[in-house]
Amino acid sequence: MTNNRSRRLLLAGQVMLATLTLLLGLPFALTAEPPSCTLPVPVTFSNATIPRILGHWNFIASVSRHPRYLEKIKIMKHSSFSYFPGSHEEELDATTIARVNETCVVKNTSGIQLFLHNSTLLHVDNESVSMAEVMQSNKDLLILKHFHDDFVGLSLSARTLNVSKEHLEEFKAYVHCLGFAEEEIFFTSEEDACPLPWEKTEEGDKEPKPE
Repeated sequence: MTNNRSRRLLLAGQVMLATLTLLLGLPFALTAEPPSCTLPVPVTFSNATIPRILGHWNFIASVSRHPRYLEKIKIMKHSSFSYFPGSHEEELDATTIARVNETCVVKNTSGIQLFLHNSTLLHVDNESVSMAEVMQSNKDLLILKHFHDDFVGLSLSARTLNVSKEHLEEFKAYVHCLGFAEEEIFFTSEEDACPLPWEKTEEGDKEPKPE
């Protein structure tokens, strides 16, 4: 009986010692860890912010593990797009011009829904639902956080064909926050940008054709 009691007291003492050691070491562990990274917050849609996403954008970089995304980037060399006001107040239309393999393809999209209560873009294409949040960034950048099926992705677009090193490093930090490696980022090629319909094409360039 005495031995059992002694063992119980010894076990209780070991548990208390382990707990005390954990509690004493916790503040040091917390201070030793690097600060958690954070993504930019979504833009609040309003009459002032929605016009900022209208107009022409050049697709610079993106990341996702969605199977359809991975299939498309194998053959896409560059892409640009333009947002226009839709037929309804809370809708957008878009025109995308992409170089797929060696061909420039134009795609027109209508009925992109704007949800003001959570600042989300939504589009249904052949029963496939795509959603995106517009993240706060530089006025000449467009960062979208994509939600497609159970996959989350991030894309960076700009008014120009390239971005500064600082903005690119900032985007890479956001990608890291979402759990992606830098090697998973897809970058478009500035040299493969398609001529825009309103620009004069150089000799040898083919006009983009509708998809």
